[in-house]
Amino acid sequence: MPSRLLARLRRARPTRRRLIAGSTVLVLLAALVGWAVWPENPPYSTTDSMISVRSGPGGDQPVDLDTRFYLPDGASADRQVPAVLLAHGFGGTKRSVESDAEDLAGLGYAVLTYTARGFGRSGGQIHLDHPDYEVRDAARLLDWLAARPEIRKDTAGDPRVGVVGGSYGGGLALLLAAQDQRVDAIVPMITWNDLARSFLPESTGREPVDGVFKKGWAGIFFGSGGATGLGGLTAPGAAPGGDSGGGDSGADDEDSPAGGQDPVLGTVPGAAPGGTPDDPACGRFAADVCAAYLRIATTGRADPAAVELLRRSSPAGVLDRIKAPTLLVQGAADTLFPLAEADANARGIAAGGTPVRVAWFTGGHDGGEGPQTDRDRLRFLMAQWLEHYVKGSGDAPSTSFTWSRIAGFDALDRGLVATGFSVTDYPGVGGTTDESIAVAGPAQRIANPPAGNPAAISALPFGGGFSSLLDGVAGDLPGQHARFESAPLPRAVDVVGSPTVTIRAASPTGEAVLFVKLYDVDPNGPAALSNGLVAPVRLTGLPADISAATPVRVTLPAIVRRIEAGHRLRIVVATSDQGYATPVEPVTYTVALAGPASGAVPGMPAGAALTGAEVSLPTVVGEPIATPAVAWRWALAGLVAAIVLGLVVVVAVLRRRHRRHDTSVHPEYADTPLVVRDLRKEYADGFVAVSRIDFEVHRGQVVGLLGPNGAGKTTTLRVLMGLTQPTTGEIHVFGHRLVPGSPVLSRIGALVEGPGFLPHLSGLENLRAYWRATGRPEADAHFEEALEIAGLGDSIHRRTRKYSHGMRQRLAIAQAMLGLPELLVLDEPTDGLDPPQIAEMRRVLRRYATDGRAVLVSSHLLAEVEQTCTHAVVVHKGQIVAAGRVEEIVGESPSTQFDVSDVDAARAVLDRLAGVRVLPETNGGLVVDTNGTARSEVVAELVRAGVGVDRVVPRRRLEDAFLALVGENSRGSGDR
Repeated sequence: MPSRLLARLRRARPTRRRLIAGSTVLVLLAALVGWAVWPENPPYSTTDSMISVRSGPGGDQPVDLDTRFYLPDGASADRQVPAVLLAHGFGGTKRSVESDAEDLAGLGYAVLTYTARGFGRSGGQIHLDHPDYEVRDAARLLDWLAARPEIRKDTAGDPRVGVVGGSYGGGLALLLAAQDQRVDAIVPMITWNDLARSFLPESTGREPVDGVFKKGWAGIFFGSGGATGLGGLTAPGAAPGGDSGGGDSGADDEDSPAGGQDPVLGTVPGAAPGGTPDDPACGRFAADVCAAYLRIATTGRADPAAVELLRRSSPAGVLDRIKAPTLLVQGAADTLFPLAEADANARGIAAGGTPVRVAWFTGGHDGGEGPQTDRDRLRFLMAQWLEHYVKGSGDAPSTSFTWSRIAGFDALDRGLVATGFSVTDYPGVGGTTDESIAVAGPAQRIANPPAGNPAAISALPFGGGFSSLLDGVAGDLPGQHARFESAPLPRAVDVVGSPTVTIRAASPTGEAVLFVKLYDVDPNGPAALSNGLVAPVRLTGLPADISAATPVRVTLPAIVRRIEAGHRLRIVVATSDQGYATPVEPVTYTVALAGPASGAVPGMPAGAALTGAEVSLPTVVGEPIATPAVAWRWALAGLVAAIVLGLVVVVAVLRRRHRRHDTSVHPEYADTPLVVRDLRKEYADGFVAVSRIDFEVHRGQVVGLLGPNGAGKTTTLRVLMGLTQPTTGEIHVFGHRLVPGSPVLSRIGALVEGPGFLPHLSGLENLRAYWRATGRPEADAHFEEALEIAGLGDSIHRRTRKYSHGMRQRLAIAQAMLGLPELLVLDEPTDGLDPPQIAEMRRVLRRYATDGRAVLVSSHLLAEVEQTCTHAVVVHKGQIVAAGRVEEIVGESPSTQFDVSDVDAARAVLDRLAGVRVLPETNGGLVVDTNGTARSEVVAELVRAGVGVDRVVPRRRLEDAFLALVGENSRGSGDR
């Protein structure tokens, strides 16, 4: 042993060759790992700098803007590239749009991102995209781009540039294009048309001074730019950005503690870096903006000056000046800037002849970026738009309208999948057609809570999918809302646009603030408020009595939703909403629909004074947009179709072969229900379940197939039903050789190995479904006879998942008897039945066989077989050990049954006779073992004692014969 160990150690010693080989492998592995983890060099360089621009009403007020410039590799004065000015959302910084900037730089654009004034490391105050401040800042940045030698220019001082931005940046893009004609194309996303209407909406068409203050979103906006110390909605502490190649960085990293950046709180609001807030109530907001917010937030109402301030920062008044081709992207899941804002922008810009394209997607301020399929579609649209209108290459993009709807879940990552649609002409929020659905309900009284507390919660800003979970948890509050519902929809409706409905209201104060909502009510699930969108209304001049109220038409927010057939529409009118300011004083309103309801309404009490109205649902029919996911679905569908086609061909070939086998009829067995000859079943591992079985079942017979467990009974029945193939032997049914799928199987009714039913269907529905699957006429089923056999009463209409085992068994027997088959095969038919049902089953089976039909019963209950069957086949270890009439198998017996007039007196007489023994019996008679004594002598002895003797018959039970044939401790062959 030690010598062998030493030899192995010698062989394992390092040699020079082994060292070189090992070192080479290590070097290669290190190189491979280094290549895998080495960061890929981007095709551009970045430069961070503070750019000082002059803005303000006179263009002479300096402000420093924190910027990052992305320059594609190879760009120079000799190889100029187009540019994109990329603006961030409210509360963000240049880092917020870093990913988009990298994508655009990768497409060959020089991209300038910057932090807007009042945010992050930039100076100045927040003026809400004021034309003299934020918009003029952006125009000065265009000057900066025009001075860069690498940037392509249309003329001197006019850079080839597109402007892209979302939300706050989207508003900037629209306002800059209206103010500076050097802009060649814009892509505003999820932004506003009228900032006053966005924060003070009123859905009956009234002006913002009468609007309902959107306090939830306004508070978030003010908090993200006010005295929070957090530097906006974008959390501090994100990964720092710096110079990644080329150019000297002229600014410290915005996330570093230097330059007025607090390491914990971020940029201190209210002053340039290093300063302190001048006014903790306003933070970095300009004084006029702060004052307007404080006035509105205090009273819940806007004054004309506040409305004018908000409209100063709105594209609505300058849309006719926009000449840059515009791609408008708006989200359907957006309670801040809903789809109607983009609709107003599109119509205003298109009116001046400027090319406009509108794209809706499933995300938004509440829904985020949406599914990957949506993000891919929007990236493509933006790249295509900029390529043509900024780069000057590629075909002119279509101005078709595209939108999307959530279609389900991705099978790979369980993320949402959106299906996109397209139509040539933009229809607006009114759709191309509309569908009117009647809703109804009684006039209802609802209470406005004091100071809006407690309040319903319709949506959570930035809540995304959480908003859909609110219904039934923290949604409409009892006593604060009225409901009006429709009948179930006869067909599905694809809503694309703004629904409308007409309501009436009464108030003791003459005013009411209400919130109108449209729910999709699934009969098997919760009611869904699409993306948490509500229509706030402020009504004035109201009567105290609802009968005197004037109908008012309410336009609900635009939605994209498929309302399935069988769903209901529900209009809810509520008095409170967590996201809005409501009257401080408590008051009770009465609300109703436009007028009296026409006709009865399902679910409403008969004779109730119902009010009704039509809900107008706008619809648009578009073509689905092909995506990689759709292509894969078609490929998968083609593969499935090919597989199905292959299976159909295989089945057709097999059935053709089976039909070919079934064409011959054995003349000797043509009228015999069942003939089994030399049946043998042996499995691949050599196990023999059935060795040799031969028997016949003739018309009028009830044949019992008997045997201990494992004797081969069930295997025989499985072969008989075509559930498995025999190794050798043949089975003929009415002369036809039986094979799986043979047409002659339709003449057999069977219950083998227990019942099986569809649990969601009733007993009767299961029977009808089974019979429909046979393809035969319903009149041939004889349902009434089957139901009588089942004996389930009204339970036949209950779902079978609630059935007991015995009920399932009776239903299975009834199913086997559907169509009154000529041969009935039952495996343990009395399993689970109680004694009265067993007795009834005996009578049913005997009666069934009297009309020229036959029954084969497999059972281990010998007493039941003896009382039910006319013939028996006894199987033991895969072979038949006895077959014939039951009485023949029972044979002679030393026991005799005496039917006497006085059982007790007869028992006393027989106990005195030598050798005679009275056996236990429970049926009221005497069973006597005469032990060789002549029966006549026993009868004479009873008569002499005065006991009347009515009948004397030999007595032997099938159980006795069975045990004599197979033995008391017999073991079967092991059925499979």
